[in-house]
Parts: sequence; structure tokens; C-alpha cells
Amino acid sequence: MVEQSVFRGTIDFLGKLGIYDVILPFLLVFTIVFAILEKTKIFGMEEIEGKKYPRKNLDAMVAFVIAFFVIASSKLVELITQVSSQVVILLLLSILFLMLVGSFHKETEEGFFLSGGWNVTFMVIMFVGIIAIFLNAIKTEEEQSWLSFIMDFISTKWNTDWVASLILIGVIIGFMAYVMGGSGPKKEKKTE
Repeated sequence: MVEQSVFRGTIDFLGKLGIYDVILPFLLVFTIVFAILEKTKIFGMEEIEGKKYPRKNLDAMVAFVIAFFVIASSKLVELITQVSSQVVILLLLSILFLMLVGSFHKETEEGFFLSGGWNVTFMVIMFVGIIAIFLNAIKTEEEQSWLSFIMDFISTKWNTDWVASLILIGVIIGFMAYVMGGSGPKKEKKTE
């Protein structure tokens, strides 16, 4: 039997204290909601010494209350934990991909970034990945994930005419968007 390290014991102790299922989800939700409220300025602005600032006190209070509502629900905390751990894996995979692709490119002062069609393709892949992660995390009443429910539904209805029709319509719309998006002259911006 392998003896447990001191650091693993510390991590387990922090878990027993509720760091991972209370404190960290609270901080994550509070930070995200507060940042959105500050950016959108939903509660308006206040003027201090001639300068306008967002109402930080109202933004902080609303973010605080929403974060408490979230941690009060164990299902929401479980959802946040599962989704955030899988999104981190998706982020790690994207960084590893960029490292591999960047190893074949010339080094510049700006660094390496995907450009053109690669950028859009990569963003679509990441978007689909995040949607799949959320669908996998949300459960039905029978404790089946929505993603597996959708996959089961498609696999059992695959031979029906309406599924084939939907797929054909999707392919046609995608092809039309591809053809129409690339045509036409690009407009130049006027500089004065």
C-alpha cells in the first residue's frame, strides 16, 4: 500500500473544510457576476469629484447575494465543479495544440496566433466543446445527461426521414453560408 503524501493530506483536509464545494465556487461566481455588473453598468454610474464610476457597492452586493444563492444549491455547485474541471481540460488541449502548431512557425515579437480561417475554425470547435461539456453536466430526472439523451435520441431515430431531412437542410445552409460569406468585394475604410 502506497503511503499518502503530506500534500495529498493537506488537499483532503481542505476538501473536508469545504474549500472546493463552498469557498471556491462562491469566489468564482462572485467574481464573474461582479465583473459583468461592472462592465455593463446596469445600476448606473455615480459621480465622484467630477469623474463617473460604476456603483461598486451595489454591484458587489448583488454579486454577493447571487454567489450565496448558487452555493446554497448543491446541484449548482456540482454543475460548476464538473463544468469548470472539463473546461480547464479543453483549455489545456487548446494550449497544447497551439504549442504544436507554433513549433512550425517563425518566431515574431508579437508571438503566435491563429489567423484567418484557422482562428474561426478553432473558436467553433471550442464553442462546440463547451456546449458538449454543459450538456454532459446537466442531468435529467433519471440521472442521464442531456448529451447522452440527445445522442441516444439521434441514434434511435437515425433512419427516419425527418432526421435525414434536417441533416440535409443543415448541410445546405452551411454550404450556402460558406459560399455567400466568401464572395463580394471587401469595403475599405476611409481615413481622414
